[in-house]
Amino acid sequence: MNISDYLFEQGLAVIPLLNIIGKIIKETKFVSDRYIPVILLVIGISCAFGLMGISADSAIQGVLLTGTAVFGNQLVKQLGIMN
Repeated sequence: MNISDYLFEQGLAVIPLLNIIGKIIKETKFVSDRYIPVILLVIGISCAFGLMGISADSAIQGVLLTGTAVFGNQLVKQLGIMN
């Protein structure tokens, strides 16, 4: 089983983009940390719509891309990989 079985290939570039946007939002201190995943979800779905067109499949891809970005970020934080 490969990640490309679930995420479309062009969408993989969205994951680092979401991480960067999340870090920028966090540094601005204008938005509470609890809302960052929701903002990233909207951006992730919008990016998937832009890449795949507006459909249920692209919305699901946006959710999966955002989930991968947020989960990856939390995993790095929790394991203390990048201090």
